[in-house]
Amino acid sequence: MNPETPAELRLGRQALTLLEAVLVAAAPEEGCALLLGGRDPWCVRRVWPCLNVWEPAAERRRRFALDPREQLLAQKWARSRGLSVLGSAHSHPLSEPVPSALDRSMAFAPTLMLILGQADRPATAAAAGATSRELACWWLPEQGSPRRLAWRMDD
Repeated sequence: MNPETPAELRLGRQALTLLEAVLVAAAPEEGCALLLGGRDPWCVRRVWPCLNVWEPAAERRRRFALDPREQLLAQKWARSRGLSVLGSAHSHPLSEPVPSALDRSMAFAPTLMLILGQADRPATAAAAGATSRELACWWLPEQGSPRRLAWRMDD
């Protein structure tokens, strides 16, 4: 494994709380954010909430795009604080947290991608109308298929 490739990801408690709030609040559209932190170990310390600027706007329930200006501002802010942009996060309000072909094609690999999506749930919970979300972490290499990463909350 390349030393730049994370074995797992740590998420700071505050970053995780903010990330979930930002992504859930965007529903029914896909929400999005940038992940800021360090690589030794790979740890998200800050979340930079972003607007979903996908056009046409009617497709934002199934698509997202980050504003390039926000990306530049986040990168500048992170560098001034000794952090890096590690990747992005977005939600799949209507599907499982797996990167779509479009997600993969629009990412600047190698990168991290976190997706908050619909979790597999038992038929009884589905019938009762229960909503269950799952946060999945993915490593998108320059070439090859995305690799699911373990993640854990870190104080």
